[in-house]
Amino acid sequence: MALSQLTISNRGREVQGSPIRKLAAIAEKRKREGIRVYHLNIGQPDLPSPEVVQQFFKTFSRRTIEYAPSNGLPETISAWRKYFENYDIYFDDEEIIVTTGGSEAIAFAISAICDPGDEVIVFEPFYTNYNGFASLAGVKLVPVELNISNSFSLPPKEVIEKYITIRTKAILFCDPSNPTGRIFTEDEIRNITDIARTYNLFLIADEVYREFAYDRKPISIARIPELSDRVIIVDSCSKRFNMCGARIGALASKNKDIIDAVLKFSMARLSVATIDQLSVIPLLENSALYTQPIVEEFHKRRDIVYEALSTIPEITYYKPEGAFYIIIGLPVKDSEHFAKWLIEEFHENKETVLLAPAQGFYATPGKGINEVRLAFMLNVVDLKRSIELIGRAIQQYKTLFAE
Repeated sequence: MALSQLTISNRGREVQGSPIRKLAAIAEKRKREGIRVYHLNIGQPDLPSPEVVQQFFKTFSRRTIEYAPSNGLPETISAWRKYFENYDIYFDDEEIIVTTGGSEAIAFAISAICDPGDEVIVFEPFYTNYNGFASLAGVKLVPVELNISNSFSLPPKEVIEKYITIRTKAILFCDPSNPTGRIFTEDEIRNITDIARTYNLFLIADEVYREFAYDRKPISIARIPELSDRVIIVDSCSKRFNMCGARIGALASKNKDIIDAVLKFSMARLSVATIDQLSVIPLLENSALYTQPIVEEFHKRRDIVYEALSTIPEITYYKPEGAFYIIIGLPVKDSEHFAKWLIEEFHENKETVLLAPAQGFYATPGKGINEVRLAFMLNVVDLKRSIELIGRAIQQYKTLFAE
């Protein structure tokens, strides 16, 4: 009997790669060639991690660095509880599980409430790794299309309802949004929560950018008591404290069945790094002290980016109200081809820019094909220069690849 060919899983073949990181290897090659690359592709804050954390790592000393409990160190869980309380969000310690970043919290949330073949509604464009988390769980993301032309506003309730099927289990959304910077209005949040109650759906709220709000404050659905049985909050220390490498997040819910399921997932992966959990405790307990200057800096950067973009003809964009991203519509047919050309071939005075093509932030084929996501991670001077380079590159690109 002939043996069948060795193949990997459909899941392994079909899972989406990251549009944020896919051009990074080319960028490193250009750097070795003497080209300065302005990184606007990834949400890695360039500001220093807090000094209290730097000192912690310098002075940390234990004879044995032991496993932490699977749900998290008690003192870290308590610090997360205090953090939430500062925003009038109230969870008991037993309702919080420490996770390996917000990413694991999202993956655990989807797996806790969905079986393979179930569906989760998302608003596109959305954080691209939602695709990866859903693929691992065998869950289908159902995208509700938003458009740059109307500021990425949510459609009316009756439009969203058309996407609900008997397999729909949840609505997953990020507020403030990665990648658009949109903050949902009170009416939009009300529509989402009304739909969840009407159709008996869970709500997964990705609130990792909570503090990064410039024009209005986001509304946490965890503050709506009548939703407590269906709300899952996912959160992270990464961005608000400039601690992306520490990988400390949290999942919180008042639904005991969800917490019990997530605890079992947590046991399967053993524990989150003990040292990293200890390092973030002072940050969570005194969050405003550390987040306020960071948010003020990114507010300034948001305004600079928005103003600088006005000098580039034929692009479309929406002024982000929060987070530190902006989606830009370009006068090109294929933004992935443009971004690859930009980092691979273009330079002016040995300088170029790395962008994230926006197609990967959509699930609908053909959407975002002429858009890029820009993360304003650089200082003001470098941001202005980066956008100047983008404008020059667009004009050169249109000449080279004229229709």
